[in-house]
Amino acid sequence: MDWRDMAAIVLACTALNHLGLIAAVERVIRRSLPVVNCPKCLTFWSALAYQILTGCHPLQALAISLLCSYLAIWLELIMYAIDTLYNRLYGIIEDNNQEIRDEGDTESQ
Repeated sequence: MDWRDMAAIVLACTALNHLGLIAAVERVIRRSLPVVNCPKCLTFWSALAYQILTGCHPLQALAISLLCSYLAIWLELIMYAIDTLYNRLYGIIEDNNQEIRDEGDTESQ
């Protein structure tokens, strides 16, 4: 087991949920996917399955999977904070651009 593999699983599972791919799949199939829809649960089960398939000891796999699911919570929080910051900055920039456009329209008349 390589730590980069676990980091990739945590990032992929969290990003799939954060970017809305799982929600889109749920809309298409018209079914709720409760375990897959939770980044923590998806990370836990994906990491556990990967480690068992690669021959890791079951107790060690369980411990690492729990750690990965805990890290997924924090990664999701960081992604949410970045989204919030981006939306605020985009709103400020958009407001400034709107004011500049409005000033340009009044000067040309």
